[in-house]
Amino acid sequence: MSNRWEEELAILHTILQRTALKQTTKWGMPVYTFEGRNVVGVVGFKTHFTLWFYNGAFLSDPQGVLVNAQEGKTKSMRQWRFTSREQIDESLILAYIEEAIANEKAGKQLKSQPKGKLAVPPILADALTEATLKERFEQLTPYKQNEYIEYISEAKQEATKLKRLDKIKPLILQGIGLYEKYKK
Repeated sequence: MSNRWEEELAILHTILQRTALKQTTKWGMPVYTFEGRNVVGVVGFKTHFTLWFYNGAFLSDPQGVLVNAQEGKTKSMRQWRFTSREQIDESLILAYIEEAIANEKAGKQLKSQPKGKLAVPPILADALTEATLKERFEQLTPYKQNEYIEYISEAKQEATKLKRLDKIKPLILQGIGLYEKYKK
């Protein structure tokens, strides 16, 4: 995140404070909620600053300003990117926010689809020939197994896959999920 956009972000915060949303901090960034549900986040990056709409897929987006910043990863989040103060249109932003609040009131949200069991990549399958590692892996919940499978599968280079494999072996032997050490 960048401090480059302090003035512009302050303007967005001022606009958001005029709504029915409540400001909180999540993941180290300001997030505005409605009845405890995330509606919009505000953050600055190196080349732009954004409004993140957590259920942005349900917004009508008449101006065509919303993008999926992580295509293939996020299903419902949409991002409105700005690169200058002049792009901030308060009435338009308020219209998008009011629609987002209305969507929250209506209970609109994407239902996640269970992934089922993913195919184990060959490099992980080879490592699981070790009896203890295989036994511990099989004791993990399908969700945790999928975390490890995706972590290895997402790596493009063989060297990265090997580094990731070395990283996850001790975690599997401990019987914990990939991201459990970050949970409080």
